[in-house]
Amino acid sequence: MTTLIIARHGNTFGPNDTPTRVGARTDLPLVESGRVQASKIGQYLKAQNLIPEITYSSQLKRTIETGQIALKEVGFPQPVYPLEIFNEIDYGVDENKIEDKVIARIGTHAIKEWDDKAIVPDGWDFNPENCIKDWKNFANHIVTDEQDTIMVVTSNGIARFAPHITGDFDGFAKGNKIKLSTGALAILEYKDDNWVIKNWNIKP
Repeated sequence: MTTLIIARHGNTFGPNDTPTRVGARTDLPLVESGRVQASKIGQYLKAQNLIPEITYSSQLKRTIETGQIALKEVGFPQPVYPLEIFNEIDYGVDENKIEDKVIARIGTHAIKEWDDKAIVPDGWDFNPENCIKDWKNFANHIVTDEQDTIMVVTSNGIARFAPHITGDFDGFAKGNKIKLSTGALAILEYKDDNWVIKNWNIKP
């Protein structure tokens, strides 16, 4: 059985910062609370005996750092391998804008469609079909290589498309929030020739 752990990076804004919609073109490091979240990810994995044999991330600082801290907590420090396919989406004209301005431009309905169904709003520079294809190819690759436990540290915009590897994204989205919270985890397993979602949005 192959287990795929998907982790969303930790916080990139502190209590006195104004959060913005941070995408692929904004490469922020973790703040202190984000480093704590990364540590908790590692502690959870260690407690559950989910030890990644290999860890991938995006090419962005926030995901690489999250992976490194988590692996140190697990007690199995190893390299984190950055892959472009896991980079956060490009929010286009809304990149690094505060949420009020994003909503003023696209409306609350577009935000709800994105949050509930992963429908990409106009003006964002992102092709969901390519992302879905990347997830499916990656999932097939780790199964073919017979890897046991793999971790991917990525961002909210990318993680929400991972359920497509089960073949029933719409069914999953109807009964679950597709968004992974900051510092949260999802656990997927491949057994009986199918991917199943064991847990989604675990907050260590």
